[in-house]
Amino acid sequence: MNPEDLKYFKNFLTNRLDNLLKEGDRTVEGMADSSETYPDPADRATAEADTSFMLRIRDREHKLISKINKAIKRIDNDEFGICEVCGEDISMKRLKARPVTTLCINCKVRQEEEEKIKGL
Repeated sequence: MNPEDLKYFKNFLTNRLDNLLKEGDRTVEGMADSSETYPDPADRATAEADTSFMLRIRDREHKLISKINKAIKRIDNDEFGICEVCGEDISMKRLKARPVTTLCINCKVRQEEEEKIKGL
């Protein structure tokens, strides 16, 4: 992969990481500020459901943050864009669609087929 592409992906991933961290901080601040009590059980249930939903989103984002950090390390180690299973280059189209990927499309399809057969 050429240096310009690596720079593009590193900038993209770094910006995405910064945005995710800021969102996480806002969520924590919002939860700390939301000491409101609800006398109506329906209102309380709605607030709890909203909080639960937000926490599930943040959990998914936390997992994405980990993948982004690993992708940035792969860029720094000149391993970015190389399939960890077969060692072939991952297509630019796939990297643009999912820059945190570690598998080429063929290995990913094979992995998903194996998971389907195992019922995972």
